[in-house]
Amino acid sequence: MTTLEQYIKDKYGSSSDWFVEYVNEIHNQMRINDVLAKKEYLNGNHKILKSPSYQYNGKEFHPRKIVLQYAKTLLNFQKAYLLQNPITLTGNEKVVREYQKVNRKGKYNRLNQKILDKVLKYGQVAEYVYLDNGVIKSKLIDPSHGYPIHDEHNQLIGFIQAFMNDGISYYTVYEEDVVSEYNNAGGRLKLTGRYANLSGLPIVYHNDNELSDIEGRSELDDWISILDSMEDLISKYTDSFYKFMNPVPVSIGMQLKGEGLPSNIVGGGISLDDGADFKLVSNGLDYQSFETIYKTLLQSLLDISQTPAVSMNKTDISNLSEVSIKLLFQLANIKASGNEQFIREGLEQRFDKIRRLLELQGITFSDDDYDTLDIVFQYATPANDTEIIANLKELRGLGAISLESLLGHSPYVSDIQMELQKIDKENNIQYVNKLDDIVDNVNNS
Repeated sequence: MTTLEQYIKDKYGSSSDWFVEYVNEIHNQMRINDVLAKKEYLNGNHKILKSPSYQYNGKEFHPRKIVLQYAKTLLNFQKAYLLQNPITLTGNEKVVREYQKVNRKGKYNRLNQKILDKVLKYGQVAEYVYLDNGVIKSKLIDPSHGYPIHDEHNQLIGFIQAFMNDGISYYTVYEEDVVSEYNNAGGRLKLTGRYANLSGLPIVYHNDNELSDIEGRSELDDWISILDSMEDLISKYTDSFYKFMNPVPVSIGMQLKGEGLPSNIVGGGISLDDGADFKLVSNGLDYQSFETIYKTLLQSLLDISQTPAVSMNKTDISNLSEVSIKLLFQLANIKASGNEQFIREGLEQRFDKIRRLLELQGITFSDDDYDTLDIVFQYATPANDTEIIANLKELRGLGAISLESLLGHSPYVSDIQMELQKIDKENNIQYVNKLDDIVDNVNNS
């Protein structure tokens, strides 16, 4: 494995400002420009808004520019489907208890949603774990500011955070053991701080990309062309609707003379000779074709994004069984399982870094205890709670399921370890009360 020092020596001749060169390389700038373009799109800057005006009936016509923000809806659905229910930690009681404390103090449930949101939108995001006055926290490095460095084996050997503010460029260089900060305030690049790196390199989350093993791919890349077509179709149809509301007057069999037709013909009347005819002719709108094309595009969007039509109010449902609900959300489950994989991989790296920081605070675990730590995701699939509870009750009565597993599948329990502790406490109280009753009965007799 190539070290960062060797990488800098081989590629940049050990230049002191090597990180500036790296940030400005073409492949990095192309990726950053793509991230910025995605941000513009999500902010509402769509292709339809660039439609030019044109001449119609001798006058300049400004076409309708209808923007459909379906992308945000689809992204929100995918994020909520996987992480609406907080992640549950399982394993050794001591390990889980310490990690739950870290999760609560570091607001990690909230951070997990932000991580998934960024990866879905931009393909990747970085997380840096650090100690802040004894509290373990993490910060996200925006995809437009992050520049991971990999060796020839695609192993992460360094990371650069670079951005500009008020005309000044700022650089933070993450190495395995040290973090260095630079800026060019005053026109000259200088080192402004250097700190010990207790947790190692940032964690880089990314989804699957057929063209790269180290960079992700935005979900928007699969949707934008369909959404552009939908916006173009509905905008042009709306324009056509208003154009065709102005019919052309046609008289048959005689010529109208004198002052001709009154300009306010609507609501007025015309007297014609016998055998003459007068009518207003307009083009007909083929709304069936519009409806067919639009519905086809919308269904294609739902299929490609693996979003159930029922979740977008596009399907009427009633009296569905548990199996039927699972079938409706099968594609969503498949998509969520794919998202779960890269989130799980990043969380496992986070756990290792948290373990390192806990050891610095005197909290240690054996390897066997630490290896029991696991993550359980609870998808936000609609479910018949009554049916689930009845099945769990029957399994428990047969002795075929443990109490911990029962709580893990219960729709009303999010923190298994905490619930187990409460149950133990209640059982202990009941046991003490029974002993007191027995003693009282003995004394009375």
